[in-house]
Amino acid sequence: MTRIGILGANGRMGRSLIGLIAASDDLVLSGAGLRAGHSLVGQDAGEALGLGRTLGVPLQDSAYAVAQHSDVVIDFTLPAALEENLAAAERTATPMVIGTTGLDDRCLAALDATAMKLPIVFAANYSSGITLLLRLAAIAAGALSADYDVAISEAHHRYKKDAPSGTALRLGEVVAKARDIEALDSSAFQSIRAGDIVGEHTVLLAAEGERIELTHRASSRDTFARGALRAAQWLLKQQTPGRYDMEDVLGLRGVG
Repeated sequence: MTRIGILGANGRMGRSLIGLIAASDDLVLSGAGLRAGHSLVGQDAGEALGLGRTLGVPLQDSAYAVAQHSDVVIDFTLPAALEENLAAAERTATPMVIGTTGLDDRCLAALDATAMKLPIVFAANYSSGITLLLRLAAIAAGALSADYDVAISEAHHRYKKDAPSGTALRLGEVVAKARDIEALDSSAFQSIRAGDIVGEHTVLLAAEGERIELTHRASSRDTFARGALRAAQWLLKQQTPGRYDMEDVLGLRGVG
């Protein structure tokens, strides 16, 4: 049984992850973390998070306590919590899967420093389909001339705080690299925050007389949760510290 610790247990992704772990035959929830002072601390994770069953795992406000009893920690929290969570992983030598978005340069530097000591998977999006979309966007942008304008649009639920999404920014990075430019202009990005949209991303390449649209739509948050759990199980097989992503997990690195 693989022991999985979840940081950000009460978030949308945290609840999805815990639900999938509870239903799994080969995974076990080893810890569930919340921000310090949260009113749910001490309550059973299954009951408090609405799973309708007792899991025997109390909600905690210590990343160290979660990491201490886990084979892998999955972190879907906020940028402000990342450095503390990384420190807990280092202290307990626990590999991490990180899905927190909106990271600034300081957070990314801290992540890279920890990845020199531990294997870490970091991705803006854990969908297998998005991983393929990134590859297709790079191929299309590299094959088409600069006469094709590029626009990247994304839509998420009303509660998502960062905009553009981390996935949209990553799409912009791969397109810019394929075109051998430093970055896309900010005007190339469009964000929508409305209702309960799980996640939609489109890369549009348009020239005189034609356009190409590459689109991915997610209808369930479990899509991302399953990808993060797949990354966690893959991570346990890695003996070398480093910063990995979903291309590594899916075996796409260097393919195509």
